[in-house]
Amino acid sequence: MADTPKVQSLDDVMRWLDRLERAAQVQSTTAWKMSAVLEHMAQSVDMSMDGFPEPKSALFQSTLGTAAFAVFRLRGKMSHGLTEPIPGAPALPQSDDFKPGIVRLRSAVQRFQAYVGPLKPHFAYGVLSRSDFALAHTLHIANHQDEITVA
Repeated sequence: MADTPKVQSLDDVMRWLDRLERAAQVQSTTAWKMSAVLEHMAQSVDMSMDGFPEPKSALFQSTLGTAAFAVFRLRGKMSHGLTEPIPGAPALPQSDDFKPGIVRLRSAVQRFQAYVGPLKPHFAYGVLSRSDFALAHTLHIANHQDEITVA
C-alpha cells in the first residue's frame, strides 16, 4: 500500500523524512531501490539551484512543459514516470541502505529553503517562481510516495 498521507509542503517533507528514519521498513515498489528514489528527489531539488544538465528546448518548456506544470498545480497532484531519471543526471545508487538518502534529501530541502539566489529553469517546465518550485518539489515527492511503503 502506498505511503500516506501525502506531503503538502516542504515542511511536511522534513517531517516525512523523520518518519522514514524511525520506520522499521521502507521500500520502493518499483525497480528503483529507496536509495535511488531518495537521491532522485534530492537531485531535482539541488538542480533547481545548480541547473539541470540536459534541459528540454525553450519551445518545449514554453509550451508543453508550462502546460504540464499548470495542470499539476491545478490538480494539486503530479504524475510522471516514477523510474525516469532526470535527463543527464548522475547515476542513481541502488543500495539497500537508504538512510544516507534521507540525509541527502533533507540537506537538499534545507538548502532550498535557505537559498536566496536565482533559481535555474526546470528542465521541462522552464522558469518557475520560488513558490512554484517549492510546489513542484512537493508534488514530485508526493508522487514518489505512490511507490513507497512504510512499516
